Amino acid sequence: MSAIGTLATHHVGLNVTDLERSLDFYGSVLGFDVLGEGKEKESRYAFLGQDGRLVLTLWQQAAGAYDSGRPGLHHLAFEAESIEHVRAAEAALTARGTSFAYEGVVAHREGAASGGIFFHDPDGTRLEISVQTGAEEAEAPSATAPTCGFF
Repeated sequence: MSAIGTLATHHVGLNVTDLERSLDFYGSVLGFDVLGEGKEKESRYAFLGQDGRLVLTLWQQAAGAYDSGRPGLHHLAFEAESIEHVRAAEAALTARGTSFAYEGVVAHREGAASGGIFFHDPDGTRLEISVQTGAEEAEAPSATAPTCGFF
């Protein structure tokens, strides 16, 4: 262990182009509650969480869409309680017209028990909802590489 001890992710901050649109997506579709909102100079922001625990901060200070070719966030992954919850999220996202990287639940690797869905938020940020077990019957988009790396 390092001298600074064990670290855990506290929350993730995302730049968005339209805070209201993103609040609707992350709230009504993914189930996050608004824990707080504010404005600093020209930037609006909102703290999102579940059960009072901060998970995301959205900052309306971006122009243009997410660019996967630039350094920074590759994708943001959420872990669901069960494969049924992943499928429920898929249905809600599909009804909303969300863009998916793969069709249906896919395995993280060929033969893996873990897997999930891979999609994009309104600004194009790549998101994942997955489980550690329950995707045993799902196919993987690639037999040799991790699914989450190629969307």
